[in-house]
Amino acid sequence: MLGLPDHVRACLFDLDGVLTQTAKVHAAAWKEMFDGYLRERAAREGTAFVPFDAVGDYDEYVDGRPREDGVRTFLAARGVHLPEGSPDDPPEAETVNGLGTRKNNLVLRRIREDGVEPYEGSVRFVQAVRQAGLRSAVVSSSANCRDVLVAAGIEELFDERIDGIVARERELHGKPAPDTYLEAARVLGMEPGAAAVFEDALAGVEAGRAGRFGMVVGVDRMGQAEQLRAHGADIVVRDLAELLESR
Repeated sequence: MLGLPDHVRACLFDLDGVLTQTAKVHAAAWKEMFDGYLRERAAREGTAFVPFDAVGDYDEYVDGRPREDGVRTFLAARGVHLPEGSPDDPPEAETVNGLGTRKNNLVLRRIREDGVEPYEGSVRFVQAVRQAGLRSAVVSSSANCRDVLVAAGIEELFDERIDGIVARERELHGKPAPDTYLEAARVLGMEPGAAAVFEDALAGVEAGRAGRFGMVVGVDRMGQAEQLRAHGADIVVRDLAELLESR
């Protein structure tokens, strides 16, 4: 009925790009933040400014990762290593946390100005999951996860939420480590083999494979089906509604 194996009794969904149309908002905010910083740094050091690629760099270094990991990983690829700072750092601080705060402020501004739209096919699929008696959870690296769910009007569709705030409180490693997905399965009372992971990010698909979940569904919103398969997706769909249509 859901296009899933019979042994799957719970569904664990990434947020941005799977449930809501916010992946493009995050990509734009990362580009605005990194381009601003890289331009400042290039002017200061007298070097060439090389902009952040909102497709290639986003997919490779930041998509699906906790915010600070994204800052750290991308800058390391450019040979830049900044002090960590602290979560209280202001956006003008030249630290990993400071740049993370700057990016988060940009995301929040865009969400306030433009709102949040869920993917209609994903809403239909989650509703079908619930009607079939399966458990459901959102697993997101974002500390703004609940705000986005509320803004999209879909918070009530999920039994549990493991987000950036919960991960920090419980000291869970972020994607591509499987910790947050494993925690979601645990709080739902499921073994990993009885849960399916739904991800559009390469790091998230890696997390699903590393956690030995019963199924890893790659959601291809960006034309990267082959990369999703290479990173561990069992199947790849363009939209979750395809799973309903496959019955």
